[in-house]
Amino acid sequence: MSINLKLIGTFLSVAQNGSFRKAAEETHRSLPAVSMQVKQLEEQLGVALFQRTTRKVELTREGEQLLISARKALAELEVGLAHLQHAADVQQGHLSFACVPTVASTRLPAILTAFAKKYPGITVHVRELANQDLLEAVRRREVDFAIGPVPEKKGELEFAPIFVDEYCAMLPRGYQDGGRASISLRELSKLPLLKLSSSTAFRDHVDSALKANGLASDSAYEFMQVTTLVAMAEAGLGIALLPRVAIPRRTSLKVVRIIGPALNRTIATVTIRGHSLSPAAARLVDMCTKFLAAE
Repeated sequence: MSINLKLIGTFLSVAQNGSFRKAAEETHRSLPAVSMQVKQLEEQLGVALFQRTTRKVELTREGEQLLISARKALAELEVGLAHLQHAADVQQGHLSFACVPTVASTRLPAILTAFAKKYPGITVHVRELANQDLLEAVRRREVDFAIGPVPEKKGELEFAPIFVDEYCAMLPRGYQDGGRASISLRELSKLPLLKLSSSTAFRDHVDSALKANGLASDSAYEFMQVTTLVAMAEAGLGIALLPRVAIPRRTSLKVVRIIGPALNRTIATVTIRGHSLSPAAARLVDMCTKFLAAE
């Protein structure tokens, strides 16, 4: 049965006021209009809802049942609308996003701390994922959005660039750098290199660049964690290769740019094309963009 909600509203007004005249004043309708709407509702339901006398209006047994149901429905609707309003005002809710470890370990702490202070009612779930797993998580809608490098093939995903992240070499003490600020890819290929795992997009990019320039590298060691790789370089095991965003703020290593060719990647927010973010997710994306672009 399809019941017009306006008819229910008029019924509630009459029932709560015990008067058609007062209901007309409350709803800013004419008395005949209120009477007609109640009559329409009674005809649709097939029962009388009110007992009318010259002195008062009383609910029938069926009218009392409808009043109870209508009040319950209205209360649930008000709760649902309140939840939606809280979500729109970013007062309550939860969101999930993915981030590549090289960005998460150095930039996310400040961002999430600021977000938590501004929106304490929002629960945030962060997943640190390698780039391919990150893209799959977005495709499957396991997360609201992601932060990671832009791949060559974008598919159905949308990428909003935040900043360009250059690749660097981290030279241990004792390496005769001559005060240089950069090092060529060819020179690096002749040195003992410490790289991130082959499962990372960064590692694939570096290896592809070496191959494209007809170079091979002496890379006997690879590590999953940035902190481990940096610690090994600080111990003198070799030269660490990292994107600049992943370089710790405090290290004894000298950081130089890689040139000939210069290598970099574009970090972006990743979403499904045409998919609208929740208000909370949109606020966090905006905060990530501002924080990361300002670094």
